[in-house]
Amino acid sequence: MKGRFAGTAEIVFIVIIACVPLFVTFPYRVNIFLTWEGAYRMSEGQLPFKDFGTPLGGMFWVIPALFFKIFGTQMITLVKAQVFINIISGLAFRSILKSLSAHAAIRFVAIFLFCLSFSFSNFWPWYNHTVIVYELIALAFLFRFISNESGKYRFLWLAGAALFIVFSLLTKQDGGGLALLISIILIACNSLFTRNWKPLLLFSAFFTFILILVILAFSQYSFGYWFNHGQAPHTARVSISEVAGEFFYGSQWIKFYLFLIILLLLAGFRSWKEMWSDKKIVLFVLLTISILGEAAVFQVTSYTPPDNNIFFHSFAVALILTLIAQLSVVSFDKKIIFTTCLVGIMLWWSTAYWKYCERIIDRILPDRTQGVVATQSPSGENLVNKNTYMISNAEPEIPMSEWVYTDLRSFDGIYMPKPTADGINRLLNMELVKVHKTRGDLKVLNMCELTPLAVEIPFQLERNEQLPLWYHLGVGMFNQQAALFENRIASHYYDLVLFEFIPTLNNFYPFRVRDSLKINYKMIDQFPAPRRGDTKGMIEIYVRP
Repeated sequence: MKGRFAGTAEIVFIVIIACVPLFVTFPYRVNIFLTWEGAYRMSEGQLPFKDFGTPLGGMFWVIPALFFKIFGTQMITLVKAQVFINIISGLAFRSILKSLSAHAAIRFVAIFLFCLSFSFSNFWPWYNHTVIVYELIALAFLFRFISNESGKYRFLWLAGAALFIVFSLLTKQDGGGLALLISIILIACNSLFTRNWKPLLLFSAFFTFILILVILAFSQYSFGYWFNHGQAPHTARVSISEVAGEFFYGSQWIKFYLFLIILLLLAGFRSWKEMWSDKKIVLFVLLTISILGEAAVFQVTSYTPPDNNIFFHSFAVALILTLIAQLSVVSFDKKIIFTTCLVGIMLWWSTAYWKYCERIIDRILPDRTQGVVATQSPSGENLVNKNTYMISNAEPEIPMSEWVYTDLRSFDGIYMPKPTADGINRLLNMELVKVHKTRGDLKVLNMCELTPLAVEIPFQLERNEQLPLWYHLGVGMFNQQAALFENRIASHYYDLVLFEFIPTLNNFYPFRVRDSLKINYKMIDQFPAPRRGDTKGMIEIYVRP
């Protein structure tokens, strides 16, 4: 792949892979409630720390909120926002590789891997993904600055890098902080080559100036309380021993990549001085090792879902193939080598797409053994296979092939368990809801993941910097906020309360608030939450006695 064709193919591939979600439907996404409500509030003009409390920065919701303003507040709009995010992240990754002068075939292979591993599996906006996307954009600007040594306005790239590092930090502290550290390391390394430390000072000045502006704008609200996990009652969620333990007990791919990189560097360069003479290789190696280090920390600080740190694969493979090419062992100009790399990556990352293929297959040919504890063959013999060799006392799950769609606009294109859909319909047909719907004064506490009900019931979301957007006790709220809700419940402040009880999760919705509801309110209905696996829960409906 050469010249303009290679560049066009890369961009087209990035866009096509990103747009796949526009042509499919989805089951209800666990934990997407946080994305929807934050985006909805911001699209209505509310601001984090001022109108609601959150341990995250508001930059996570900016793009989804903008898409809500354009396309409406349906859940499926979040998928459209993620399509845009995936396109931008792919282009940013491509820009980094171009600035490092990666071989065209290697660049396409790395982009292919990036889209398959990091973008394709992320159909919904999530803060642990968005924080890395802002970092990639910042690094793309940073490497444009480094590679453009004589441009008249090259320092604008540096300002852009600082801006998006701030965006990353104001999305999530751990990823943003690591992105800042990586940027400083790369600029300092480039300054060693150029003997010019002015860029490092300018970057620091740009970053500090932008961050101070944001802090000053929100300092009159609860920014300091919410956006700081290191002060009471917040607790630190990482330690050196945890990072070391996770690295040495697990992190197999990270350690394997480090081994290959070191081995290839020893094979490709006779001395440190020889390698240092190639500035772009040095920066490429430093970037990749920094990304691997970030992934090692990120998997501890952002441990759920478990694949939050998969962004490192593409950087590592791009560098490893580049080092192999320098050894002249293989030529990536040969079509057979290029094709083999693509096919190998398809096989390697088959989990990224096969689960969606399987979902389609299950709807056409439902798996009869799914959820079955034990069964017999047609001849009456006991049948033991992968699905039946263990006996579980847990209640069988409803196969996703039997999930249904609702008639509600907010859930258009989203299917969920039928008992959940039936429970939502019962809720919307309650006399209490119908009476207040005409008046528009229903006071609701919605401590469940069905946040789009704010549009469907509808009701006004409370605007109060002391009230959290996220109800996870010890993460998104603390005892002070739990007590506030308990006092309101004791005084019968709310007309209607929706509470999601998930017994296997540590206060994902505070158990103590549920205890208060049991005393002061009357539970009139309950139905399954749209969850599967070990985190199944029930949504309970409470009204004033």
